[in-house]
Amino acid sequence: MKTMRIVCWLETEEDWVLADFFPNGIGHYLAGGILLGVGVSLLFLTTGLIGGMSAAFSSTWSYVSQLEFFQQDKWKKSRQWRLVYAAGLILGALIYLLTLGGGETFVTKVAWWQLALGGFLAGFGARMGSGCTSGHGVCGLSSLQFPSLVAVCIFMTTAIVTANAIAWLGGT
Repeated sequence: MKTMRIVCWLETEEDWVLADFFPNGIGHYLAGGILLGVGVSLLFLTTGLIGGMSAAFSSTWSYVSQLEFFQQDKWKKSRQWRLVYAAGLILGALIYLLTLGGGETFVTKVAWWQLALGGFLAGFGARMGSGCTSGHGVCGLSSLQFPSLVAVCIFMTTAIVTANAIAWLGGT
């Protein structure tokens, strides 16, 4: 399979520092970003709805939890389209896997407890920040929402500090 590399300001491909981070090129990342942008744009343009994923999580819980938070009208009224939206993301990943992905799955080497802890922290942060990274980063920034800009700056700063701290501690 031919890979695509972007070399803009450097003389040779060997000089491209980020090549180690993207050994298979960036084409699939670029395609995914474009499809994501088109998808949330179509959702907003055709319905006026914002497609963040932490809201889909909360609205789905409104089906099974009787806690007051999940029974708010904003969750109950939006849960059907949000569930379909989330199912579309899963279906899209399956279609990619069976077509362009060649049927090859990816298995992480990260321990289950680290994945669970990371998921809990990300979910807690999404609720605390009134939205997730996709909601703020894709939908909020594109609609010029200042709180989303602040949230994305905090997300990125935290991610950079955390990654460097883990590397400094000897993690990978």
